[in-house]
Amino acid sequence: MPPGARTSRPSTPRTQDLPGALAALALAAVVLGTMALHAQVRADSGSGPAERTMRHGGRQRTYLVHDFGRGTAPAPVVIVLHGGGGNAQNAVRMTGIDRIAIRDGIIAVYPDGTARLPGIGLFSWNAGHCCAAAMEANVDDVGFIGAIIDALVSNGRADPARVYVTGMSNGAMMAHRLGRELSTKLAAIAPVVGAVFGDEPPPRAPVPAFINVGAEDQIVPPGGGPLRTPTILGRRPSADRDVAPAIEQAAYWARHNGCGEPTRTQVKTASRMEWRRCTSGAPVVYQSVLGNGHAWPGGEPGREGAAPPTRDFDASAAMWEFFKTQPRKRSSPW
Repeated sequence: MPPGARTSRPSTPRTQDLPGALAALALAAVVLGTMALHAQVRADSGSGPAERTMRHGGRQRTYLVHDFGRGTAPAPVVIVLHGGGGNAQNAVRMTGIDRIAIRDGIIAVYPDGTARLPGIGLFSWNAGHCCAAAMEANVDDVGFIGAIIDALVSNGRADPARVYVTGMSNGAMMAHRLGRELSTKLAAIAPVVGAVFGDEPPPRAPVPAFINVGAEDQIVPPGGGPLRTPTILGRRPSADRDVAPAIEQAAYWARHNGCGEPTRTQVKTASRMEWRRCTSGAPVVYQSVLGNGHAWPGGEPGREGAAPPTRDFDASAAMWEFFKTQPRKRSSPW
């Protein structure tokens, strides 16, 4: 059932008038319909797939909460940030995070950025030097994401030691910024086809990072330089500074996490570097995914005409394997 879809109470078929096999099918339909109804009730009561809104920074902000947590115990949270020109629903489809959330009992959260014309659904994040209207208006996206985390933790749904952030492109840049500025609330980050700009201040605390870039990225150049963003973000430049070479994302976190020299491996799907010997205990993994451009590896294209993602590597599954080994060990702010 799509998030937010409404269901009606199913009617009960007269199973006594059907042959045995058809009766069984009819009863199964009743059970499935009842489950769908219960799922909707759960959504209406504050958990399950639901759209949420909050007033923050003088703006009405929206986000999707797909709560697949099990029972009453606080669940891990993965916050998924869409790319520039995207939106929350786009991120659901593009990343495929929900299939992992359903399997492992995760709360998947998909926030919307902001735009000059919000009704069109082409949003961006204020990641510092990027992107577009969110950057130009200096939108407080850090405060917005922090408020989402606080809300989930305060109502008992989220485990404050297992809150993770990922994002694509502009969303990946935002994941880096959140790692720096919300490092006392986040357990780890996983930027995908993103970048840093080379002048980032130190984070407030070490943060484990799992970084994936596209070896054939035509939008965020792996060697650094100006972004080559499509016109959907506007006629003006999306960023006010060139991006640093892709490896600088990992170098930044390795330096501030107190890591030593990395190990290097070459596999069929990626060139991989790992910093595991870190005085902070916060490791860094960097992968340049072969055959992948500006796309979510293993996911779906972000829009019509966008670069097709590789099918040889599943970024969503790989990052969750990393995330679940990295609960936040620092003292909790709550």
